[in-house]
Amino acid sequence: MAKIKITQIKSVIDRSERQKRTMQALGLKKINQAVEVEATPSIIGMVRKVNHLVAVESI
Repeated sequence: MAKIKITQIKSVIDRSERQKRTMQALGLKKINQAVEVEATPSIIGMVRKVNHLVAVESI
């Protein structure tokens, strides 16, 4: 599968608990932190839920 790089660009302060937990599940804790993950359907679904808080790059 392809890999994607997900970078947190906005804070999770004042966001719903669901969005905070989704960010934790993606492995993101701080602004400008980046993780490289496999582009599975479940990961892509999580990214879509918090797309306003992250930037995504294809690797």
